[in-house]
Amino acid sequence: MRTVGVEEELLLVDRESGEPRALSSAVLARAARDTTENSGTEKQTEDYREPEDEAFEKELQSQQLEFATQPRASMDSLADEIVGWRGEAARHAGDVGAAVAALATSPLPVSPSVNTGSRFQWMEEQFGLTTQEQLTCGCHVHVSVDSDEEGVAVIDRIRPWLPVLVALSANSPFWQGNDSLYSSYRSRVWGRWPMAGPTELFGSAARYEEQVSEMVATGVLRDRGMVYFDARLSHRYPTIEIRVADVCLESSTTVLVAALARGLVETAAREWRAGRAPLAHGIGLLRLAAWRAARSGLDDTLLHPLTMRPVASAEVVQALIDHVRDALEDAGDLDLVRRTTADLLKNGNGARVQRELLHRTGSLRSVVAECVRLTHPS
Repeated sequence: MRTVGVEEELLLVDRESGEPRALSSAVLARAARDTTENSGTEKQTEDYREPEDEAFEKELQSQQLEFATQPRASMDSLADEIVGWRGEAARHAGDVGAAVAALATSPLPVSPSVNTGSRFQWMEEQFGLTTQEQLTCGCHVHVSVDSDEEGVAVIDRIRPWLPVLVALSANSPFWQGNDSLYSSYRSRVWGRWPMAGPTELFGSAARYEEQVSEMVATGVLRDRGMVYFDARLSHRYPTIEIRVADVCLESSTTVLVAALARGLVETAAREWRAGRAPLAHGIGLLRLAAWRAARSGLDDTLLHPLTMRPVASAEVVQALIDHVRDALEDAGDLDLVRRTTADLLKNGNGARVQRELLHRTGSLRSVVAECVRLTHPS
């Protein structure tokens, strides 16, 4: 059974106004104090509570907070950990007068502030306004692989399916107080990085490593950690890191994305072992599919991964489930995926929920307040 880990970036907001707050250092200090106080004690009964691990990390902007789960084989245990860390993030933020919201962009206007640290300062000097405006929150899914060769074979084969994950997770309709007309505007802002986006067919781990080395050698990137491919070999773990999703408003959607990501990796690995060649769609078509998913979410057509022709979003989502059905069934995830996707198609992803909240309340502040509640309902 392949293990899965998730990194979620959360938005820190004022509890009263809903405006983003530059409090990541204060929240991290509270989390570190808890870790120190709990060191030497027995592990807590909650599965997610592991004081010896520093789950929370600083992100590019000081209005963000990131956490990472442990690798999990069970989607139930992954779900418990995501809920647990969201709760911990809410508790630490509350201690400094803030709240956390699983929003991929801020609905309200914001002037982001780049965090301290040599890496972030280098990025600001190198990329200017692209760095300064990059207040976006994503969800990265790590799926274990047996080798770099298998990992690259997987990357080659999952490329056309990744826009469907964008559509399912889409949770960023607003930008600087305005409706962007996109479901996932985060993915459009993220695409401003010159090293982000879909990849060519690599064919081998050697070619992948050559490409990454050539990119770093240009000097545009500080190091290989700045290779922001839609899916990449992790430079820290024996995993494929799939980086296309918005942070999801509700934790159940995060688990859905994680289950589908594992299904995609396992299906691609099986195709590779069986000698099936990857689809040869060019980067131009893949970019159009990603744009269509960001624009439509689940509310219009998507480009079908096999034909690259417009098809109703529900049909494309079903095509993804059919594509990974055997892997989902073997992992015990098929019922969960069917149930959660049916709920999303009926009730909407985060983008639709946010727009409906604005239509009902007429207030972006009310949208943020309700999204704070949905991030961690308890």
